[in-house]
Amino acid sequence: MAGADPLASLAEERIDHRFKGLPPDAAGATVAALTAEHRNLFDGGFTTPVLALSAERLQHNLALMETYTQRHGLAFAPHGKTSMAPQLFHRQLAHGAWGITLAVPHQVAVARAFGVPRVFLANELVDPAALRRISQELDADPDFRFVCYADSTAGVALMDAALAEAGASRPVDVVVELAAGEGARTGARSEAECEAIAAAVAAAPTLRLVGVAGYEGEVPDASTETVTAWLRRLTALAAAFDAAGRFDGLSEIVVSAGGSAWFDAVADVFAELPPLSRPVLKLLRSGAYVSHDDGAYREKTPFNRVPEEGALQAAFTLWAQVVSRPEPGQAFLNAGKRDAAFDLHLPQPHTVRSLDGATRPADGITVTALSDQHAWVRTEAPVEVGEWVGLGLSHPCTIFDKWQLIPETTADGTVTGYVRTFF
Repeated sequence: MAGADPLASLAEERIDHRFKGLPPDAAGATVAALTAEHRNLFDGGFTTPVLALSAERLQHNLALMETYTQRHGLAFAPHGKTSMAPQLFHRQLAHGAWGITLAVPHQVAVARAFGVPRVFLANELVDPAALRRISQELDADPDFRFVCYADSTAGVALMDAALAEAGASRPVDVVVELAAGEGARTGARSEAECEAIAAAVAAAPTLRLVGVAGYEGEVPDASTETVTAWLRRLTALAAAFDAAGRFDGLSEIVVSAGGSAWFDAVADVFAELPPLSRPVLKLLRSGAYVSHDDGAYREKTPFNRVPEEGALQAAFTLWAQVVSRPEPGQAFLNAGKRDAAFDLHLPQPHTVRSLDGATRPADGITVTALSDQHAWVRTEAPVEVGEWVGLGLSHPCTIFDKWQLIPETTADGTVTGYVRTFF
């Protein structure tokens, strides 16, 4: 229905056993009804472990990246694989995002089910069933914009064959992916390979070459110098394609890069791009910013190098409860690998909440290991069975995926909404 809220169905979903950490007495209520109660995370019946997303910090991060990209003349397609949360997709779009970047066909289906109008797929798409679905979406919705990678002539041939068999009437837009060096993840390793891919796309009636792209996070021995050198190869490739007439007939040329560790270098190099024959959509794809973290991205964020541009804020806290003090100096929390990201860093305790609601810093308390459902804690400070411990987490992409419905809270613990994820 025209004008219908694409997120409305999420508010009508029923609270049940699928959603951990939520109040048991809310079972059967709709998400909208539970939201309207404005319960408090700490005394409103929530059970531990429970992941909380700070409303204030989330809003700060959304606004900061909107300002940053505007200041640097960048379009923004944040990587949606980080959150897989349609509510956050729409908030990112409301904060100026051009569209949403995704990685695999299932993620595209989620985005489209919730009305995302532009998708950048940061992968070569060669699955016939997925290509048929994309072709149907493009044919059905003239306003839908879809762009994906092409990183091999073999992939181009497979894409063309699948789309021809599907009877595609609109060509699929592709960008040639330049790898970030030998040993990098995907992408053509040389400019000569990129030229061969571009020629193959030009010969495929179901495809349209619209630009170049890559991911600088895979540059070997990444530093400002090595990342900048690769980015200049990427922009030089765009200029060479343009000089060769590869983009004739387009309204704009897409040049895209940008994870969450080097977007300052992307901004600087994209600003150097000389005028081409058509306007350039300089598309940044950083995704981890939306929640930021207390580990990997706290260390990697470009804002450490350009503090005058602002600072992101870690928006997640995992609240777990002390359930055992079997030995002096040893405690166990009831949150483990099923609840907390652990692929880059272990959780970092930052707050202890006592049974009477008083809080104190988690000084002298360290998580040393995770089991499936327990955190092993070494403590040099008093901590009692039943107390809650607030944990900072590392790596947003493996925080979101462990929780299907995440309370969004204000600083005093009031829950103002629930963020639904689809992994």
